[in-house]
Amino acid sequence: MKSRNFKSLLTLGLLSSLTLAACGADEGSDTASTSSGSEKDYSIVMVTDVGGVDDKSFNQSAWEGMQAWGEEQGLEEGPEGYSYIQSDEDSQFVTNLNTAVNNNFDLIYGIGYKLQPAMTDVATQNPDQNFVIIDEMIEADNVASVLFKDHEAAFLAGVAAAETTEKDHVGFIGGQESAVIDRFEAGFVAGVTAVNPDIKVDVEYAGSFGDAALGKQLAAAMYSSGADIIYHASGDTGNGVFSEAIDRMNANPDEQLWVIGVDRDQTAEGEYDGGNLTLTSTLKGVGQAVQDIANASMEGNFPGGEVSNFGLAEDSVGITEGALSEEAIKTVEDYKQQIIDGDITVPEKP
Repeated sequence: MKSRNFKSLLTLGLLSSLTLAACGADEGSDTASTSSGSEKDYSIVMVTDVGGVDDKSFNQSAWEGMQAWGEEQGLEEGPEGYSYIQSDEDSQFVTNLNTAVNNNFDLIYGIGYKLQPAMTDVATQNPDQNFVIIDEMIEADNVASVLFKDHEAAFLAGVAAAETTEKDHVGFIGGQESAVIDRFEAGFVAGVTAVNPDIKVDVEYAGSFGDAALGKQLAAAMYSSGADIIYHASGDTGNGVFSEAIDRMNANPDEQLWVIGVDRDQTAEGEYDGGNLTLTSTLKGVGQAVQDIANASMEGNFPGGEVSNFGLAEDSVGITEGALSEEAIKTVEDYKQQIIDGDITVPEKP
């Protein structure tokens, strides 16, 4: 599988979307969008994790990659081009994957590790259908698996936080505890500790990727306890982290608080009356992986049965410069090179 630079995707806006419900699109909606040609070319669809394609994070980055692929191919959003099926809860995964199969999409993506059990079942029942799982592995000839070394990017976020904090107290808020989010936590804590082992790191889990209200509550407690920077790896839950930081900065602009975004550039989420409080964001080339696999599959080179694992060396994870100082950026770059050179091995477990 090819690995390309994904940075160009960060400037893509979210276009209008078509959601296929488990039993079809809403009545009266236009579900018959077709490609520019008279014959069906190649169609792809993603089944989201909880949070939707407007979560400003993981799902959205995948959807933006799919939109970019559609534009590149001259295809329109719809069942003969590209689309998505939104999952509002875990129990919908099997139904939504079967809906994708029944709609005859050529390639079906499962966005997130939580879809692994459902996709394993559906892929077994449909051996002639090609699938892609993001953030997990499935051993099957009709499934391509894509993993990312999130811990490497999270390490750099930890370095950035340690270089920026004025209180020697930072925090991490995760979505649901899992091997994937463990990597974010472990990398972040290791990065902070590498710069200054005396910095306090609070860690909390929301138990959900779709609960912004709980994210706001956890952030409120963390900021109140003295943290001035919070890194979230929690999907839509993280929007609550931004909301709490913005409310506090608007109320007391003299107390500088920061949020570190995840999976895509979340600078826009940090805008408030007095400026922007997104310190930096960790990046993850989900959108580019979506494009690369779709292109390879169209050419008859679907990487079924393969596992791809992308990190800093492949330029598939990283962080933005954001509001980092020049000194912090230099320190981040130094650590980044040490990781690429193999001088630092970033832990994957807390």
